Amino acid sequence: MPSGLFALLDDVAMIAKLASASIDDVTAAAGRAGMKAAGVVIDDTAVTPRFVHGLTPDRELPIIGKIALGSLKNKLLFLLPGALALSEFAPFLITPILMIGGAYLAFEASEKIIEAIRHEHHEHSKEIVAGDAAELEKKQVAGAVRTDFILSAEIMAISLAAIDIPDFWPRAFALALVAIAVTVGVYGTVALIVKLDDIGLHLAERSSAAARKIGRGMVRAVPKLLSFLSTVGIAAMLWVGGGILLHGFEELHVTPYPAMLHHWIEEVAHGNGLLEWALLALAGAALGFVIGSAIAFVVRRFTTHPEDLVVDA
Repeated sequence: MPSGLFALLDDVAMIAKLASASIDDVTAAAGRAGMKAAGVVIDDTAVTPRFVHGLTPDRELPIIGKIALGSLKNKLLFLLPGALALSEFAPFLITPILMIGGAYLAFEASEKIIEAIRHEHHEHSKEIVAGDAAELEKKQVAGAVRTDFILSAEIMAISLAAIDIPDFWPRAFALALVAIAVTVGVYGTVALIVKLDDIGLHLAERSSAAARKIGRGMVRAVPKLLSFLSTVGIAAMLWVGGGILLHGFEELHVTPYPAMLHHWIEEVAHGNGLLEWALLALAGAALGFVIGSAIAFVVRRFTTHPEDLVVDA
């Protein structure tokens, strides 16, 4: 009997060691996947502040909280099960689905650029009257969560490809770790960015002359920073969307141009990684604008009403 008990305890200890090693493997895999998806994470961070730009300060953090919750739901309730199911049963569908998302991102960015070029803006007078602020906020959150869905899908796809764990549940756990870490990192950073002006006001009221100077500088800089990030967000959507499309065309062998483009970029860059990345990003953005503009033209042709737009003189 004692020998049986010792054998059982020995087995339990061995299982504990294996579980510990498995957790270490999952954590390491999640870290590697997060690093692979870092580029899209940066884009996600740049895109989000434009959805709170121009709203009242007291609603900024609640709106970011709602978007973060929507992002977490996107990743854990929809994208995580979907990515795992596709990787198990229909891996050939992953690239086309990602390309649909990339086309949507390219369309969103191209639409904003077209509006800026043509000096158009949508008339929101009906939305900003008293009593409709909640509805406007709801639309902003819904738009942000839709955009987040596409960026999150790209993050999850990149992460899934980078996680080299054969077993299903450890792979799912590692992907969930990436989802949670990315969401906390992105929206924590966004919350800090949009509240920099409040931090500046707090510093401006301090007794220290240096603190007051820094605080006043922050207050003056924050509106420009938010406006800049809004522009960067649009550019990031175009770059990421076009990049997804470019990669998708190459994966599906629809046209030889992506492979030819990669070859040309490698020749021009001569091993300069930064230049190669910049040229590839520009190529993706150019493709995104072409495809996004074509979609925008069709959408405008069948959905836009003249009375909904105001053209600045």
